[in-house]
Amino acid sequence: MEFLLDGILAITWQQVLMWAIGGLLIYLAIGKGYEPALLLPMGFGAILVNLPLSGVLDQVMEGIGETHGIIQWLFETTIEASEALPLLLFIGIGAMIDFGPLLSNPKMMLFGAAAQFGIFFAISVAVLFGFNLTDAASIGIIGAADGPTAILVSQIFRSNYVGPIAVAAYSYMALVPIVQPFAIKLVTTKKERMIRMPYNPKNVSRTTRLLFPILVTIIAGLVAPASVSLVGFLMFGNLIRECGVLDSLSQTAQKEFANIITLLLGITISFSMVADKFVRLDTLFIMLIGLVAFVFDTIGGVFFAKFLNLFSKNKINPMVGAAGISAFPMSARVIQKMALKEDNQNHLLMHAVGANVSGQIASVIAGGIILGLVPQMIK
Repeated sequence: MEFLLDGILAITWQQVLMWAIGGLLIYLAIGKGYEPALLLPMGFGAILVNLPLSGVLDQVMEGIGETHGIIQWLFETTIEASEALPLLLFIGIGAMIDFGPLLSNPKMMLFGAAAQFGIFFAISVAVLFGFNLTDAASIGIIGAADGPTAILVSQIFRSNYVGPIAVAAYSYMALVPIVQPFAIKLVTTKKERMIRMPYNPKNVSRTTRLLFPILVTIIAGLVAPASVSLVGFLMFGNLIRECGVLDSLSQTAQKEFANIITLLLGITISFSMVADKFVRLDTLFIMLIGLVAFVFDTIGGVFFAKFLNLFSKNKINPMVGAAGISAFPMSARVIQKMALKEDNQNHLLMHAVGANVSGQIASVIAGGIILGLVPQMIK
């Protein structure tokens, strides 16, 4: 009967800490409602992979030999070997996005680009902290506020910090309602937050909606070839939505397909949260750098809006610039809520949505640029 005690005797304090971290993620998902579809499976998976001699990981059993664990197998086949889960999720995300607000006001595309500043700032900070360039680039992508892109880039670069990067990316996405208002108020005045922006949407033709995902894919592929898988899957999902002949597939991509992939991605990425890889001082640095990246993304978008206002007759509410991050549609909702709090007649939602969807495009292109640029720099 001694074998019944093997697991209890093998417990380490690092594993207990990971149970606590898993419990915290579950609490944020259930108690606070922060990204429950991702944080709950990640939290529960963190507990599963940190049980001593866990059967969800590969083990060598006496008298039997090597056995395969389901979470390790999922990670090795759907993330490590093929990056399949993060990429497939983009099909569902693309099917959810309505580019109409962006197409009716194309200048919102500028904010998607401006709000990626935090990525490159965080890369610089990570290098100063002593991380090598590929790890620094992987950490910097946390600033995109785009979990699948962060996982994909860190996995392609074979970063040693896939787990902390994934946890940081999804945690900060979930904390948008807390982090963004704080960052915005740091760099804006009440008067700026009360700027009203009338919404006069232009009619967007069906042809424009159909051509947009195709042209974006081609242009992005020519400018940043490494982004083709990221941008291509995102735009393919949007084309399914807009084509008008695949309504049932569009609904499936938005709901059942996206939910299944999200569920599997959350619990699969927990393999990289094994205690001996996760409980390190580097993890704390990564979480801090990720937070800095996220804050500077927000601030970068706000300052860009202020810059445009120097030359614009029709002023832009600087908060709209903050919506240029990739956390769709959470960031747009946060901006609308803040605007109504300052002035209950100020409706910025559709402007913020335009900036927010441009941020989704910009984040995957930024990921592709980094995938193409960093290998050239380390030759």
